[in-house]
Amino acid sequence: MDIGTPVPRRRMRADARRNYERLLAEAAAAFAEHGADFSLEEIARRSGVANGTLYGHFPTRRALLEALMGDRMRALAAIGQELLAHPSPFEGLTTWAHAALSHTATYRGLGTALMQAVEDETSELHMACKTVLAAGEGLVARGRATGEVRPDATAADLYALINAAAWAGEQSSKNQGERLLTFGLDGYRASNFRHG
Repeated sequence: MDIGTPVPRRRMRADARRNYERLLAEAAAAFAEHGADFSLEEIARRSGVANGTLYGHFPTRRALLEALMGDRMRALAAIGQELLAHPSPFEGLTTWAHAALSHTATYRGLGTALMQAVEDETSELHMACKTVLAAGEGLVARGRATGEVRPDATAADLYALINAAAWAGEQSSKNQGERLLTFGLDGYRASNFRHG
């Protein structure tokens, strides 16, 4: 599933657009190499622009993360909307959860940044996180309504599970993260739910 590439939100001069795109390309490379704790000044240096140019486009680390990830997160939410029509609500939920894990595992430390941003209304990533959370809620609610998903399951639980699986994958292997998510999702099945 292609979840898109970032695009600038406003019309830019050609030189400003080139700087913006170079900064994003270098940020993506630094993020992949070092995780969410990459140096913004190093990104500016590798892009061949002044720090002021970087901060003019991206005043904060989270603004840069939103530019890198925001479009992909909105596309992930759209996939969730499409999966509401899946014949099996539980299978739709698990398909989306694995797509979300793949997205979250793109960069080391992204899961932590997303968990923080969902609670922080001042974060540039907050609205994108809330959009993803709403997609998860739609899938969980449909599963609960059809009796395929346990009645106490929430989108917040699912979001935490996906981010925990991404963290586990960072600490050991991608396969371990996938296994943790699969085990966790099995606990979402209504048939596995035990009352008190």
